[in-house]
Amino acid sequence: MKKYSLVQAVTGLGLALVLSLTTLPSLAAEHQHDDMHGVELQLNAGQKWQTDAPLRQAMGKIGQSVNMALTDIHNNQLDAAGYAALTEQVHTQVAYMVENCQLEPQADAQLHIVIARLIDSAEHMQKHSDLKDKRQGAVQLLGALNNYATYFSDAEFVQPEH
Repeated sequence: MKKYSLVQAVTGLGLALVLSLTTLPSLAAEHQHDDMHGVELQLNAGQKWQTDAPLRQAMGKIGQSVNMALTDIHNNQLDAAGYAALTEQVHTQVAYMVENCQLEPQADAQLHIVIARLIDSAEHMQKHSDLKDKRQGAVQLLGALNNYATYFSDAEFVQPEH
């Protein structure tokens, strides 16, 4: 089975997402919904998708950052610098995943959904100045991490509890 580069797939997904958001503004509001325009995560015949070491490492770092900030997020005490740090961690780790992950095509396709949600949450935290709005991006980030934990096999991943 041919392996596709995560870079190729994420680039295509990102381009499609950008085009849809810039050509159809009404989709921007829908983009925030958990179903990502009807694309839903699925298990692999009832089992979680296999992961590789780069994916586990990157998601672990994002999860660790969120877990460290979780109390402040819940208590509305995370400041703009804290949200900026989360945003930077997501961008850094997504770039690492794109460059290093080598998943089978079906698992890779499912990962793209999670990556799109990670990027969406980071962009939400980055583009808003109001801390309430930034917090909403962090909530979206929690959802993406929970999706990862639900659909991907990673015994070391510490799922944020909220």
